Amino acid sequence: MNHSTSSSQPLPNQLFSNYRSDRPFKTLLNLYQKDRGYIGLSMLFYIIKHSPEWIRPLIIANIIDIITNPNNHSLSQLWINGAILAFSILQNTPTHYLHIRLLSTATHTMEYNLRSAITRQLQYLSIGFHKQRNSGAIQNKLLRDVEAVALLTNHIFQFLPSAILTILIAITVTAIRAPGFLIFFLGTIPVAVILVRNFRGPIRSRNSVFRQQMETTSAYLIEMLKLIPITRAHGVEEAEIYRTEKRLKTLKEASIRLDSINALANSASWVSLRSFNLVCLLSSAWLAYTGKWGITVGDVVLLTGYFDSITGSVVQILGVLPQIGKGFEALSSIGEVLESPDVEHNHGKTPIKRLKGEFSFESVSFVYPESTQQTAITDFSLHVKPGETIAIVGPSGAGKSTLLNLIIGFLRPTSGKIKLDGQDMNSLDLRTYRQFLSVVSQETILFEGTVRENILYGKDSVGERRLKQAIRESNADEFIQNLPYGLETQIGENGVKLSGGQRQRIAIARALIRDPRVLILDEATSSLDTVSESLIQEALDRLMENRTTFIVAHRLSTIRKADRIVVLENGKIVEVGNHEQLLENQGLFAILHALQS
Repeated sequence: MNHSTSSSQPLPNQLFSNYRSDRPFKTLLNLYQKDRGYIGLSMLFYIIKHSPEWIRPLIIANIIDIITNPNNHSLSQLWINGAILAFSILQNTPTHYLHIRLLSTATHTMEYNLRSAITRQLQYLSIGFHKQRNSGAIQNKLLRDVEAVALLTNHIFQFLPSAILTILIAITVTAIRAPGFLIFFLGTIPVAVILVRNFRGPIRSRNSVFRQQMETTSAYLIEMLKLIPITRAHGVEEAEIYRTEKRLKTLKEASIRLDSINALANSASWVSLRSFNLVCLLSSAWLAYTGKWGITVGDVVLLTGYFDSITGSVVQILGVLPQIGKGFEALSSIGEVLESPDVEHNHGKTPIKRLKGEFSFESVSFVYPESTQQTAITDFSLHVKPGETIAIVGPSGAGKSTLLNLIIGFLRPTSGKIKLDGQDMNSLDLRTYRQFLSVVSQETILFEGTVRENILYGKDSVGERRLKQAIRESNADEFIQNLPYGLETQIGENGVKLSGGQRQRIAIARALIRDPRVLILDEATSSLDTVSESLIQEALDRLMENRTTFIVAHRLSTIRKADRIVVLENGKIVEVGNHEQLLENQGLFAILHALQS
């Protein structure tokens, strides 16, 4: 069998290596590194398409001056101003289309790349990372947080530039037509600065709280959906509804607090800036009425129009600040994944191209980082020959699962060595090792798709003949033939349309397809009825032939054929031998066996 290596895959620390959540704006620019041309052109077309908003007040002022003072103006000037305004309006259609098309291309490319990077990083992060994080919170980062970054793009590269340019154009034209009124425009700047400084902290704080509540609630809702069969079976629907509504109420309160501070910021800015606008209108009207400063009726319209544009732009800037805060908070949230150092390092290590399946455990010990007192595995020494079947038994908490995780490579020994075919596993590329490994556990993990897709997972190139052989050897052919569409039958999320025994046989067929050299069976038959257990045990016997196998079994009767049985207690080996030897020893194994009998 050809086991290809995955050394050509990008390494986690190379994915978005410039990602720095403590420098959100620079990080945002880096996300668009290859699409900055699209962003630049999009901004250019936005400025062009938005130009009527800057031109209109000037054109209207000119037209009013023409009709109120016809002696100093010709009729042709009226038509020229009208034509300029008409052209500025008509160009909006093509330039708006090009602006949206370019921005959409850049934004959705960024979304794809960012979600792809998160997905890749999640695949490389350690199992410990995933055990410490809730799947709902991670899902929130993949979907809502990336969406928030896309919205941040619109605010940073669309609304803010147009608002700033509107302010600059209004100030420039006003400086030419009525420089004395710049004092009204410039007076808005300290007001805007004060408003931003006063509201920035509370908005950021409430954004952070809202994000955390959203992640927590998302995780809880996923858990609640999984628990519905248990909830209904125990008749505790009302208790679960109460718990869910309590969570939803907490999220609602966080949402209201965030919306309230945003509303207060928007209202304060609107009232302050519109008050300046009113003063500007009355002052310019009074000057035009009294004939002072040479202010015309057209100037009143122009000044009022531009002041409206300035105040509208400032209000727009203040209005998008909360959304920008959400976007930067989302960048920080995504950074918890992309910047996590908890990565399994395989780069530069020896890839495995051929495996015999020989294991040597040399004084292996393991202590979980969060547990400084109790050692999960202590001074474990064992030599396993290729093709040997090793059963691991012991009471709850003895260290069986920890030992399996050490064998798979999810955990690394705190002290001691595990050698695979004579090589220290710390020096090996574990991704290539796991291509020779299959795991069949009590909780079979299937995905929503067809029977064929679940069996061939990761091995799409396998031929039809090999697939049918694996199905026969796993004792799955009979029930698959009776399914409505055979191999093409959809099995639902996690195989809910199948029985426990049927799901387990698909898992065994999946393992057979991989033709592993190392096999791990973790309580593979513990939750099955007698008929299903018999069929599956028969399939497992075929699967175990000539393969190095590690079995964790609660039912001691299922490991009679094991070459050796390792008995663990408090992380230490207390007995090693075959079934008959251990019963004769009258040790811990004999006690456990007697309790089950």
